[in-house]
This record gives sequence, structure tokens and C-alpha cells, in this order.
Amino acid sequence: MEQSPAPFSEIGRRARDLLTKDYNYDQKFTFSIPSSSGVGITATGVKKDQIFIGDISTQYKLGSTVVDIKVDTYSNVSTKVTLVDVFRSTKVSLGFNIPDHKSGKLDVQYLHQHAAINSSIGLNPSPLLELSAAIGSKDLALGGEIGFNTASSSFTKCNAGISFNKPDFSAALMLTDRGQAVRASYVHSVDPANGTEVGAEMIHRLSPYENSFSIGSAHKVDPLTSLKTRFSDNGKVAMLCQREWRPKSLITFSAEYDTKAKNSVPKLGLALALKP
Repeated sequence: MEQSPAPFSEIGRRARDLLTKDYNYDQKFTFSIPSSSGVGITATGVKKDQIFIGDISTQYKLGSTVVDIKVDTYSNVSTKVTLVDVFRSTKVSLGFNIPDHKSGKLDVQYLHQHAAINSSIGLNPSPLLELSAAIGSKDLALGGEIGFNTASSSFTKCNAGISFNKPDFSAALMLTDRGQAVRASYVHSVDPANGTEVGAEMIHRLSPYENSFSIGSAHKVDPLTSLKTRFSDNGKVAMLCQREWRPKSLITFSAEYDTKAKNSVPKLGLALALKP
């Protein structure tokens, strides 16, 4: 539904993507093999200091059913089965991890012309219950989310937000951390032809009383190369350069420097994504 609101988790995403997406300070490698037969395979490896972590995932599509399976270096197996349009505008997902027999989870998503509802329940004796909803339209959305832990009889989430989106800008205001923080963000497209965007996010915490902010920018140097920058009030400065060196294959270099830390060493990261 083109005019329906996005799920609650999408409120403020445009600013989050501008300020955080693709920034990486480790060595990361991703190799994806798509297939027209409905089976796709992706291998991912990340080196953090002297530790290497990797996984292999496969996705199988058959009609309205999608099966995702992922195996990591610790022999953990994650499986997710998704059924699309079980009922009209409804998507149902069942996920579980092996060998964790208490990890089962059932997710249900419903999209309406003026609403988007997501629910989740853990499949164990003391499940974690989560519910989020957004109402409005593609341009203006108001929503909230709650999470309840039945084992401790306590709320794990209680957030609300509103967003206003247009092709050339996006603004969002959210109440997060169970009412303990107010987060405001704004992104403006300065030059759509060159992919130039600027954005900012400010967080006001009620307890303890403190403020923080980040500003960032994105710009396409040419059709294949993009640059991003980020500045934060804590003194950290970051930049990113991404190059599409062949169709759908990206190489990304990231760097971050803490200007307030004594004898600070810049953090450097390199990510390579290959897709034949």
C-alpha cells in the first residue's frame, strides 16, 4: 500500500541511516550469490581485533513463503519462516534458534491503508510480548510501542513518536527509553541531483538531565562514489567513503577520531561487499 504509514520502527530511520548506516570500524567481508531459482546464499566475516566471527545464510523463496537459515562460527543455527498474505495484508513469521529451545518467536504484521501494526510473542512459558502500531499516511505518521516481560512482570519498552516526511525532508520527534528521553531528528535534501543531504539528531535525557547531539552529511562525488561525515558533541568526528567498483559490489572505508581523548588513536574500518 503506497500511501499507508510505515511501521513504527521506521520513524526517524532516515536520520539514523544518515548518521550511522555503513559506518564500520572493523574488517568486514560479505559475499552474496543471488539466484533466479529462489535460493540465495550470503557469507559474512568480521574481524574484531584478533577475533574472527562469520556466518553463512541462505534464503529460499517459494510463492508466498520465504525460509531464512543462518549458521555462525559457533554452530548456532537461526531459522525463520515467513508467510506473506496469509490473510489480506498480513505477514506471519516464525523464528527459532538451535540449540536454544526457548528462542521461538512468532511475529505478525498487518498493513492497512491508514495503519501498520506489528506484534511479537515469545514461544516459551514466560514470553516477551511486544506490540507496535503507527497510524496516519505515508507523509504523516503517529505511533507507539510497548514491550512486556511476563517473567518479571515489567515493561521493557514504552515509546512513542511522530514523523513528517516529504521527498526533500524528514522530521521526527520520539519519546524513548520508557519516557526518559526525547529524541528529535531532521534530514534535508540540499541537492537531490548529487545526493547531498544534511541532518541532525538531538537527545534530551530527563534523568540524568543531559543533552547530546550529532550532525551529519552525505554527498555523491560521482555516480559511483559517496562520502559521509558525522560530528558529535562528545568530540568524535567520523567520515565514510563508499565506492561501487563494480555493479552491486561496494568497498567502504570508515574512520573515527575522538578529539577529546588524550593520545587518541583513530578507529579505521574496511568493508567489502561482493555480489556477482
